[in-house]
Amino acid sequence: RAVLLEMETQDPSDAKDPTFQALDKELRDRAAELGTRRGVPAEALNQLITGVDESGPFADLVAFYLELPTSEKQRLLEVLDDEERMRKALVAVERELARIDAQEEIQARVQTELGERQREMLLREQLKQIQKELGEEEEQGDIDELKERIDALDLGESQREEVDREVRRLERASPQSAEYQVIRTFLEWVTDLPWDDRTEDKIDLARSSEILDEDHYGLSDVKDRILEFLAVRKLQIERAEEDAANEEAEASASEASESDASTSEASKSDAGADHADGENEGTGRGPILLFAGPPGVGKTSIAKSIAKSLGRKYVRISLGGARDEADIRGHRRTYVGAMPGRIIQGMKQAGTKNPVFLLDEVDKLGLSYQGDPSSALLEVLDPAQNSTFVDHYMGIPFDLSEVLFIATANYVDRIPAPLMDRMERVDFSGYTEVEKLEIAKRYLLPRQEKATGLRDEEVVFEDDALMQLIQNYTREAGVRQLEREVGKVTRKVAREIAGGSEGQVAVDEEKLRDLLGRPRVHPERMAAEDTVGVATGMFYTPMGGDIMFVEAQIMPGKGGLVLTGQLGDVMKESGRAALSYAKANHDRLGIDADALTDREVHIHVPAGAIPKDGPSAGITMATSLVSALSGRKVRRDIAMTGELTLTGRVLPIGGVKEKVLGAFRAGIREFILPAENEAHLDDLPEDVRDQIEVRLVEDLEEVLQVMFVEPPKPKPRRRSKTTRPPVAEA
Repeated sequence: RAVLLEMETQDPSDAKDPTFQALDKELRDRAAELGTRRGVPAEALNQLITGVDESGPFADLVAFYLELPTSEKQRLLEVLDDEERMRKALVAVERELARIDAQEEIQARVQTELGERQREMLLREQLKQIQKELGEEEEQGDIDELKERIDALDLGESQREEVDREVRRLERASPQSAEYQVIRTFLEWVTDLPWDDRTEDKIDLARSSEILDEDHYGLSDVKDRILEFLAVRKLQIERAEEDAANEEAEASASEASESDASTSEASKSDAGADHADGENEGTGRGPILLFAGPPGVGKTSIAKSIAKSLGRKYVRISLGGARDEADIRGHRRTYVGAMPGRIIQGMKQAGTKNPVFLLDEVDKLGLSYQGDPSSALLEVLDPAQNSTFVDHYMGIPFDLSEVLFIATANYVDRIPAPLMDRMERVDFSGYTEVEKLEIAKRYLLPRQEKATGLRDEEVVFEDDALMQLIQNYTREAGVRQLEREVGKVTRKVAREIAGGSEGQVAVDEEKLRDLLGRPRVHPERMAAEDTVGVATGMFYTPMGGDIMFVEAQIMPGKGGLVLTGQLGDVMKESGRAALSYAKANHDRLGIDADALTDREVHIHVPAGAIPKDGPSAGITMATSLVSALSGRKVRRDIAMTGELTLTGRVLPIGGVKEKVLGAFRAGIREFILPAENEAHLDDLPEDVRDQIEVRLVEDLEEVLQVMFVEPPKPKPRRRSKTTRPPVAEA
């Protein structure tokens, strides 16, 4: 049972009083602010505030929505004075607003105290949800995997900084943008390069020698140079390991001593630094070899044998026709379709930091407005610089100091001097006919039999037939053309066997002609007889050496000199020097003074369609010219080479081995060479040296004294020196 008492509220004494109106407005404004802070929609809040015009009931409405205890609300309702109740309601609203402000401030402080890492995790979780909604969750997974691979790389400080910057750019970029693909491709290249992966050198000199002998016949000088390199490399590794062990023992002894701890620590760090320096200097770098020689002599294949001997990876890039610097250094990433240069591509292909890297055909590099690729190679092939090689695409240094670079070239004179200065030249000369015969029997014939499906017992290639094939069907310093001809023979034999032929097929000289037809190569042979005005010279090309005939004729005229046969400037000067020498020394040479009066001299060098140049035909031109002027015959069985001066001195020339071997194939067994070329005779094969006779001369009179069938009457100034080249000891 309850007792109800009706209470009457007390209206304000003056509703138009400015103070009362200000109180009403303040209550309404603060109530509106409270509703907004609580998240009440604006329309509902506006209706609630404007729906009650009287001040007292509005205060009661506000009190109803306040989060106050029931007792507080009861006391507020018991206030009968509208103005006083409005004041108490306003105070309650202000308290509620202050509480909300304090709560928001506390939340802000808590969010700050969570730290950047937790905030990042929160944002990433939100980003994952967003990407999941957009279907980009797979791309983010790939980025995370890429970051893990990058974190596992052994990068330097500057390299790591650049790569991390690109990773951050990748995370900010949209997967649909072109920049995203460019950055991602760059980072994939970074992860694919061998920053710290290397193969261990396992050098066994005996095994290396066996590998070189198995893969290549002959080339003894080249094999010796390679074995020297391997021996040096072996010593470097062994000595570096010994030094490291000694330094480690010294460091351990110093730690165990009673010396000061700081001194011990300093000695350890010094020892470690010395070890690092020793390792870099002693084992990190080796010579950069240049294999120079004619095509087909095994330059490229022997580089592969070196990699096999060292147990290293083998990479080959062909530089023939490269005309753009970007082929070596790469393109900058700002270009569409940019990619690294061939050096970085080769390192990715190798997968190790220390491969054998073959730069094939380095003499075929071109030059264009895109730059000079040979100049870009200067940094690559300089041991003092290539430890910080920077590819334009990568933009970060990459260490090439542990790479064994080997370059090959056919024409050394086409390599720029600064590039040539960085390489150690190893000369490859052409094979002799005997060497080609052995190569064909050991390597070419078995390889072609396997390629054509023949068995060993189904075809027998006689040595005479192989020699006939070498002499009359090929003309080269190497064996590529010979292998093609052998392959042609084996294919024809395979056709016969496939057609039902039974028994063994023997390939002799007659069978060879039936299979291949008439000979297609007609090398020069020794002249049939001694002739006036015709001397036998020797020449050298990258395809090998051979002989040539220099012809001279005297005819009525105005005393001029005619030179034909597509001669270069040097050969023309040799002809003029020979004529001047003959005129100046006609008395000693047995030439009548009238022979040069109103006479025209014509010197011709067949074949006329082939350009010729070089100084080594000087004494040959002079001999033919003096023979034509004096009417004496020149010996056909002697070949000569040497440069001639205006005073008659004979100067040394190059290519002695190739020239002598070419003349030897032509049937000549006696030679005239400059005396200063005597040391080059050691390069000749022993079987050739045993069959030839070499005359070393110092001036032209010694040459003429030997070459003429009827030697000149005047006594020579010097006595000719005849010698046989020394035979190498077994």
